[in-house]
Order: sequence, then C-alpha cells, then structure tokens
Amino acid sequence: MKLVAAILSGAFALGLSASALAQPMVIKFSHVVAESTPKGQGALKFKEVAEKLLPGKVEVQVFPSSQLFGDGKEMEALLLGDVQFIAPSLSKFDRYTKKIQVFDLPFLFQDLAAVDSFQQSAEGKALLDVMRNRGLQGLAYWHNGMKQLSTNKDKLQRPEDVKGLKFRIQASDVLEAQFRALGANPQKMAFAEVYQALQTGVVDGQENTWSNIYSQKFHEVQKTIANTNHGIIDYMVVTNAKWWDGLPADVRDGLKKAMAEATAHANKLANELNERDLKRIQEAGKAKIQTLSKEDLAAWQKAMEPVWKKFEGGIGADLIQAALKHNK
Repeated sequence: MKLVAAILSGAFALGLSASALAQPMVIKFSHVVAESTPKGQGALKFKEVAEKLLPGKVEVQVFPSSQLFGDGKEMEALLLGDVQFIAPSLSKFDRYTKKIQVFDLPFLFQDLAAVDSFQQSAEGKALLDVMRNRGLQGLAYWHNGMKQLSTNKDKLQRPEDVKGLKFRIQASDVLEAQFRALGANPQKMAFAEVYQALQTGVVDGQENTWSNIYSQKFHEVQKTIANTNHGIIDYMVVTNAKWWDGLPADVRDGLKKAMAEATAHANKLANELNERDLKRIQEAGKAKIQTLSKEDLAAWQKAMEPVWKKFEGGIGADLIQAALKHNK
C-alpha cells in the first residue's frame, strides 16, 4: 500500500509539475495613455501578435491609462520586475542617458518622416542599446506625433504670449530649459494629472500631440492651441535587460517579431490619428486653433535656440548633426 501511495503521490506531483509548465508566461505591458492613442493601439497589437506566434507560451496583459503604474513609477516597476514592458516618452530617459535628450531638442525635426528616418538609421538604432548598463533594453520606437502648444489665453502667436505662464512638462531637463527660454514657468507633472491641473488653473498650458490633446480632452479646458510642430512625443518600448536576456530563444524571437509588427501598426496609426483628432478638435469648437505664419514660427525657433547649445555637450554634437541630416 505504501508503494502504491508513493507511486500515486509521485504521479500527482508530476502532474502538477506538468500543469505548471503548461501555464503560459504572463507578460505585463503597462502604459499611461488611452487605448485609442497610437501607443494604446500598438500595445494591443503586440498582445494579439505575440499570443498568436507563441500560443500557450505567453499571455500578454495590457494595462492602459496608468491603471497599473503612473509615469512616475513605471520605470522603477520595470527594473523591479513588476512589469515586463513599458513604453515611456523619450523624455523620460534623460536620467539614464543624456544622448536620448536629442529627441527633446525643439525644432530639430521638421516632421515625423524625419524622426522615423533618424530612428531607423545606425545612430538611431544604437540608442536602443545605450541603457543596458542601467538595466534597460530598448526594443522599438513608437511614434505619437508632433507637439503643439496650448494655453488658457486668447492669444498664442509669438513667444511673448507665453511669458510668465505656467506650463505642464514631462520630467525632462531639456523641456524645462525650453520653457525657461520662453520666459514661462515649467511644472513637472504626471500625465494623468494634467486635465485637472488645466481645468483648475494650476497650470495655464501644456504641449502635446493632437491625439493626446483630443483623447485627454485638453481642448475642452484650453482656449487656444497653436499649430507649432515644435517638437515630438515619441516612445521607446523598453524591457528589463536581464529578464530579456534570460528568455528562451524561441520566446524572445517570437516577441521580437510581434514587436516589429506592433511597431509598424502603431507608427502607421500615429499620422492617421493625429490628422483625425485635429479635425475632431476643430469640429468641437471649444478651443481656437492658432495658425502661425513663417515669421511667427521663426520667432519661436529663435527664442528656443539657446536650448541646443546648453545640451550639446551631453548629447554630442555628432549625434545632433546625424539627426539633422534626416530633414529634407
């Protein structure tokens, strides 16, 4: 009887072990924006393709709109292993490497095509690996779009129109310097807090893409949005380098393929959603869209010019020049 019990017990244990092995690996993808945005759609596409390519091996759980972690905590959560994928704005990486500050320089890229061209170049791809010594492995760049300025004032045409105003910014030294150069007062603030801060007048304005402005309803609590295209909001999808390196080769290869497909999907959507949401904001009629002349834009560029010189040393003049070559 003891022998039979031992055999049954062993078989039960083996069954449990086999069952445990059969469980898919749970991969958590956390981000801070709405599912309707390019990043939100990219994350859902990654889940769809990864689970299709690796059936029964992975389960991707997507947590949008800061459901799991806000943008102040998500990097720490990734490094601690509490999530496996995040896609922070490129502005969030300046404490890990100064080189990625290149993407925050105002008026560096003339359009999203130039951004994309640089990111696909040897210099752009190399930036995905520069934070491995800090535990972060970049996997892809995802577009959001070109940034616009908005305020709760009726006029937003020249740099002097924002002097003394409080602007919400991401936690970026370059963006802080950008608004200081304009004579404005930058306020670092989590993305999830911006709507209420604009609504209550804690800040007077912000900078963002058309799709973010629409999805977060910023146009409902701002009077004027200037079509400046003065910078970009793009993301780097990153994972924990140690976790990534420790994956079985077939799983890692499948996730790479899924990421490539999700990236193509998200980046195609970026232009479409920004164009669509610009029209929606115009149709809503709550905020005035301020069109700027060439002279107006030149004034903004001149006001922000000192920012380049200030950060050139940390970024590298060679990297700035490499980026500029992708403008037509």
